Amino acid sequence: MSTPAAYFLVGPTASGKSAVAMELALETRPPAPILSTDSMTVYRGLDLGTAKPEPAERDAVPTFGMDLVDPDQPFSVGDYLAAVRAAVPDLQAAGTLPIAVGGTGLYVRCLLEGLDSAPSDPVHRAAAEGLPALQAAARALDPVQYDRLRDPENPRRVLRAYELLAAGRPLPVASDRPRPKLAGLRLPPKELRARIDRRARRMFARGLVEEVRALRERFPVFSDTARHAIGYKEAGRVLDGEIGAEEAIRLTAVRTARYAKRQMTWFRHQADVAWIDVGPRDDTVRLAHKVRRVWNTHGPAALRI
Repeated sequence: MSTPAAYFLVGPTASGKSAVAMELALETRPPAPILSTDSMTVYRGLDLGTAKPEPAERDAVPTFGMDLVDPDQPFSVGDYLAAVRAAVPDLQAAGTLPIAVGGTGLYVRCLLEGLDSAPSDPVHRAAAEGLPALQAAARALDPVQYDRLRDPENPRRVLRAYELLAAGRPLPVASDRPRPKLAGLRLPPKELRARIDRRARRMFARGLVEEVRALRERFPVFSDTARHAIGYKEAGRVLDGEIGAEEAIRLTAVRTARYAKRQMTWFRHQADVAWIDVGPRDDTVRLAHKVRRVWNTHGPAALRI
């Protein structure tokens, strides 16, 4: 089996990348599969708040990386990669390269760089509380390797380093291999915030509170990750009588804007992105054409899964 590859489209939430990816998938013959790189679309039933494709779109285009687990179950990036790995034969059987689209940087990076095989040990995770204590614990295990750690202020990276060192495994060595060029959509902050506000209001208008009510009946307790999905936590507070719908919409937009800022920071520093600035005249078709030009220039990226 040949090494799988995909075209990537990234960017902050509400930038329009999902709609552009669907347009590109539908204009391809046969339709290109969509591979979601969004950590919330993995949950079944979390539909409106994660902007999953409509049922008719999913009937027309093969989709992967979505609806992998119920929202009361834990799910890790390792589980995600295992699901993608299992789907490789179906992805390759589609006859066209998949379009990987989403804004979860960790998912994007692990598709492109792989994930080490050392298991996550709950004992190690509980061994140190807080970043300073975790940094000290990791450094004590192997100060030479720890001093070579990239981004030692990143709690996830330090935690992973601690797990590896505690298991007696070396830390991954930074690769000299150039990063693949990804296509990305971005907007001026003011325009992105306006889109985020409209998106939050649209989610609730389409029935997000009712979706959460139905989910609660089936899954009384969400997993730690699913519980904090943007919009779902706020809709749950409406159901509990803690806040009204308008306040839930406002809080959802605020959290989404903060998340979008973190996404852009991650992609600026952790990926090589050919950014496409979304202008007032750029509808979905025009943006799809611009993304296609980036892909034609730089080619697809190999998946290291």
